[in-house]
Amino acid sequence: MEIKKTTTTPKINPIPNAYIERAGVVEEERITETLEKNYMPYAMSVIISRALPEIDGFKPSHRKLLYTMYKMGLLNGARTKSANVVGQTMRLNPHGDGAIYETMVRLARGNEALLHPYVDSKGNFGKAYSRDMAYAASRYTEVKLEPICNELFRDIDKETVDFVPNYDNTMMEPSLFPTTFPSVLVNANVGIAVSMASNVCPFNLAEVCETTIALLKDPNHDVVSTLQGPDFPGGGYLIQNEMEFRKICETGRGSVKVRAKWNYDKAGGCIEVTEIPYSTTIEAIMDKIVDGIKQGKLREVSYVRDETDLSGLKIAIDLKRGADPEKVMQKLFRLTPLQDSYSCNFNILIHGKPRVMGVKEILEEWIAFREKCVKRRLVYDLKRKQEKLHLLEGLEQILLDIDKAIRIVRETKEEQNVVPNLMQGFSIDEIQAEYVAEIKLRHLNREYILRRTQEIEQLRKDIAEMQLTLESPKKIRAVIAKELKETAKKYGQPRKTLFCTADLQAESNSEEEIPDYPVHLFLSESGYFKKITPASLRMNAEQKLKEEDRIVGHWETTNRSELLFFTNQQQVYKTKASVFDDCKASVMGDYIPAKLGLEEGEYVVSMLLTSDYSGMVLFIYENGKAAKVPLQSYATKTNRKKLANAYSDKSPLVTVLSLPEEQEVMLRSNGNRALLFHTEAIAAKSSRNTQGVQVMTLKAKQIVLSAELVTPEQAAEWKRYRAKTLPAAGALAKELPDVGQMTL
Repeated sequence: MEIKKTTTTPKINPIPNAYIERAGVVEEERITETLEKNYMPYAMSVIISRALPEIDGFKPSHRKLLYTMYKMGLLNGARTKSANVVGQTMRLNPHGDGAIYETMVRLARGNEALLHPYVDSKGNFGKAYSRDMAYAASRYTEVKLEPICNELFRDIDKETVDFVPNYDNTMMEPSLFPTTFPSVLVNANVGIAVSMASNVCPFNLAEVCETTIALLKDPNHDVVSTLQGPDFPGGGYLIQNEMEFRKICETGRGSVKVRAKWNYDKAGGCIEVTEIPYSTTIEAIMDKIVDGIKQGKLREVSYVRDETDLSGLKIAIDLKRGADPEKVMQKLFRLTPLQDSYSCNFNILIHGKPRVMGVKEILEEWIAFREKCVKRRLVYDLKRKQEKLHLLEGLEQILLDIDKAIRIVRETKEEQNVVPNLMQGFSIDEIQAEYVAEIKLRHLNREYILRRTQEIEQLRKDIAEMQLTLESPKKIRAVIAKELKETAKKYGQPRKTLFCTADLQAESNSEEEIPDYPVHLFLSESGYFKKITPASLRMNAEQKLKEEDRIVGHWETTNRSELLFFTNQQQVYKTKASVFDDCKASVMGDYIPAKLGLEEGEYVVSMLLTSDYSGMVLFIYENGKAAKVPLQSYATKTNRKKLANAYSDKSPLVTVLSLPEEQEVMLRSNGNRALLFHTEAIAAKSSRNTQGVQVMTLKAKQIVLSAELVTPEQAAEWKRYRAKTLPAAGALAKELPDVGQMTL
């Protein structure tokens, strides 16, 4: 028998013509429309549902995790594996288990990130002050809720807050926690949203509660008088700055400076750091110290090591013999994160809208939120008491004639008529009759009924009191204040971050920290600068220069000298000799325009040295004018690197001469004339950009080519060039050297 094989071609549904017609067509759409449809919903989701905390102090991820633990019975029960909590939380939080566990780690006591942790932990949860200390996997660690969480969930089952469906509509979750204290200010909260961020620093619980109570009593209370300052879980010292803290309290923006706590071990010759700023880590501090040692900025430090163990944080910094620990710490505060700033940005969601608020405004919003919670709790309790009173009033009617009630029930033929007959026999409603009908036979005695009906008077008093409280905002605030006092008394703790007085935070003189040794400074015509030690210069004095370049300035000074570079654009750039590295004569040196960031087309005209900004500066211009300005005019209180309007722009500058004292000056012009004059003849001007006075008269198209300071001996030798009065044309230069051979 022959078997025939047949193949069938699958039937393909034809593609609708509409799709074929639109294939490959690119539609134009305005970018604003695309952003509005695609990017804006994402941005709003990040802002509202992820990154920013709400008035209860929590982000959605925190709230979902803690509520899951609450529903798991971990408020009073034993610890459970973290993996169990993570798995249960995924019913509310659609993100992965890794993100949920990271959230739990930050909330845990073992991580030490929060001033008042919400999760009681067992196992390795890492440390907030360490970048490299990783936490253990969720299958190893165990957790439960801390006792303070009682204040987060108090009366949450009494309809004090709204509940919303979870992401798949299978269960309900709270939109906020009815916290009995302003947790939004008690624990730190950092979030980065789209185009905005939030950074809330922690405050001491007792101080926050005290401030809130004061605001409840007096809306005009000055929060700074009761709220001393941030209190970080890592401790340390807060450098007091009342103006900055007041700004934070009023605007919600600003920064505070925190420095490490340390002590000096004389026996071991090392500094021991036991508390560091909240915003940094051990590794970041050690990296900076090592960099400082390599760069020669921390010559007093020989070694640094991490000695953190189970007893707590410790960084040991070994000092060289003879080093002053106080001065070394001042230098470390300046060069490393051992002193760091914590930037505040109190951006909080209020009714779904982000708002940057000061401390007082945040507390006012929390009080308004808490008032609603208390009112809703009172309404819930009032309703339950009214319902109970209603039932007991029906029971009271039975007390009048128990035998009658029994007879009605016994004589009723059908069960469905028991309730109507009771309603008719005792003039009670259906709910009361149902309650009476369900009473057990053993309870139909006078003692039970009398005991139950005795509650009626107390219930009536409670209901009346609740109604009065609901109608009185003052009484509601009194309830909130009472709960705040109880919370502060039960969970309050001494400050961890202490205050640093102005004397303790005084910076050491930076000049003492700059190594002081003799140096030779060289400046070339094209703008190359060299700093060479005398020993190096003795070994090789031959200067390496570019073609057609030459040395126009040579100074013998120290490494602590301040340098002023005057440019052709009437600007002066200020720096220090210590900024430049020591080099050899055989190298090109630093190119000043690049080193100091000169503008395009700008170049150095002259350079001055000073240590204390004493003396005068003499500006010589091509038009024969000279201006004498106090060097103090270029000193600034702040560390400014550039000053504009350093000198007059009416005529090109020939040179700048430093005058520690009044001296003789020789001018040379392109008319082959020279003029010798004493600087006392020129009056000093206070303004930097003064035009000066005419010193040398010039013929048409003549300019001053050079100016130099001369010694008394040279002045006596060249007395024929001295003028009796100024201005003067000078004398023909015969025995003088060429202009190019004169030093600046």
